[in-house]
Amino acid sequence: LIIMREINKLIVHCTATPEGRHTTVEDIRRWHKDRGWSDIGYHIVIYLDGTVHEGRDIKIQGAHCKSQNKNSIGIAYVGGIDAVDYKPKDTRTEEQKQALVDMLEYFKTLFPNAEIFGHNDFAPKACPSFNAKKEYENISTMWK
Repeated sequence: LIIMREINKLIVHCTATPEGRHTTVEDIRRWHKDRGWSDIGYHIVIYLDGTVHEGRDIKIQGAHCKSQNKNSIGIAYVGGIDAVDYKPKDTRTEEQKQALVDMLEYFKTLFPNAEIFGHNDFAPKACPSFNAKKEYENISTMWK
């Protein structure tokens, strides 16, 4: 695995889709291209069943967090919005929670100095609808 970018941040996102709604990389790619982007903004998308799917190649700068894209990897789980009132909600399934931990641990082995953040650490948004920095703080120190 040859990475040409220096990665110092792993940024967790949600897709801001209603709880339980199956959403694919292709769906998100279409939404992002409709916004005028060259491709899907996220590098990794985790489906409701916990399966991990590649979005944008991690060798290529993402489009997931304004002013933080150059040296980061964007990881999104499908969900993040309540299906009834469409308000932000931590909708992660148990499978998604495990897959997020697995992916963050994997990327920490590749980029031991990368810090883990939520999108909301850089923008006035609810995304990823939970405190990623706090939840994953032990992963941040595990590999140093």
